[in-house]
Amino acid sequence: MIWTVLVAAGSGTRFGGAKQHAQIAGQRVLERSLATAAAVSHGVVVVVLSADVEGESERLAGFGGNIVVVAGGASRAASVRCGLVAVPQRAEIICVHDAARPLAEEAVFHRVITAVAEGAVGAVPVVSPTDTIRSVNGTVLDRSILKAVQTPQAFRAAELREAHAGAAEATDDASLLEALGHEVVMVDGHRRNIKITHLDDLVAAEAWLAT
Repeated sequence: MIWTVLVAAGSGTRFGGAKQHAQIAGQRVLERSLATAAAVSHGVVVVVLSADVEGESERLAGFGGNIVVVAGGASRAASVRCGLVAVPQRAEIICVHDAARPLAEEAVFHRVITAVAEGAVGAVPVVSPTDTIRSVNGTVLDRSILKAVQTPQAFRAAELREAHAGAAEATDDASLLEALGHEVVMVDGHRRNIKITHLDDLVAAEAWLAT
């Protein structure tokens, strides 16, 4: 059984507001991400701001599928932990996806899920950087050995719960599993799977959808 924790509890400081409510091609960022997650999962836990739980529960009630809405925490990792509580114990694979990546395609979900189903503890989608990358001290880094990590990420449920058993913090869940000594494999992501961080990203997302 596959469940997805969809993280949509950010305040959107850099965006200038709750980006999960922004519109892309007539649909909210949150709902576009949820539609894809629901299509590949037996259920989705949507983690939102505490103030949004009641409203989103009502709004998403008619969305279809097995959707649970819960309040998030003070950080991304804390929000994932809140979501995991609502995932049934019988779930075997759990995906974690940032709602701020509304262009993630089902194919990306399938790649990370398949990797875990075939034996990996965890799997993340990645893309190669195309820009020249410098460190803060000015050193040019070899981009041929660098990868940009995206979501959705998929994990064996027991190991993901283990990684979140404490109060560890990280920018993604794969890092938490690796801190426990687990190996996380990489699969192909997609360049259109951009993260909505700034207002300009909405324009880019709509341009992708128009192609």
